[in-house]
Amino acid sequence: MARYKILDQHGLNFVTLTVVDWVDVFIRKQYKDLIIESLHYCQKEKGLLIFAYVIMSNHLHMIVQASEKTSLSGILRDFKQYTAKRITQDLEKNTYESRRDWMLWHFRNKGKHNRNNKMYQFWQKGNHSIILFSPKVIRQKFAYIHANPVVQGWVINPEDYWYSSALYYLDQRGPLEVDILDLGVTEGFFMPKFK
Repeated sequence: MARYKILDQHGLNFVTLTVVDWVDVFIRKQYKDLIIESLHYCQKEKGLLIFAYVIMSNHLHMIVQASEKTSLSGILRDFKQYTAKRITQDLEKNTYESRRDWMLWHFRNKGKHNRNNKMYQFWQKGNHSIILFSPKVIRQKFAYIHANPVVQGWVINPEDYWYSSALYYLDQRGPLEVDILDLGVTEGFFMPKFK
């Protein structure tokens, strides 16, 4: 599946990580918070540069780059392994999740068909990646990331969605600090108007 390989390990990439069967795991705050904590760890310990992100109900989009310390594929592999293990362990132990058995069935079913997994498969294979090669494409992906919660009808303005970098670009607040990518463009670049 060549289209899912990261071709430039240290270049600027738009990546999408998706839960198997599009299971809506990230409707729960504790799982979104786990993603944020894990991304923060990757920034501090693995040299991941995050320029934009959004956590949706069953996937996340990011604009990222790896420092020279390690490859982007390696960072994402470790991130996916850790978060998959933590979330599935949490689902096994806790009965508060009304969809617990249904979700574990999906993860177990996918895991049976993947020789790399012992029990569960949480994330889809590969990292859907697009190399960002021009300011126009970068602008398009930033707008796409920040518009996702608006398009879904969750919020009116991109900066109103907590689990996104839109608010950080507006006034340096949010659950995850990001590296500001300034292309010297006009208003509306990161948060397009929806009027």
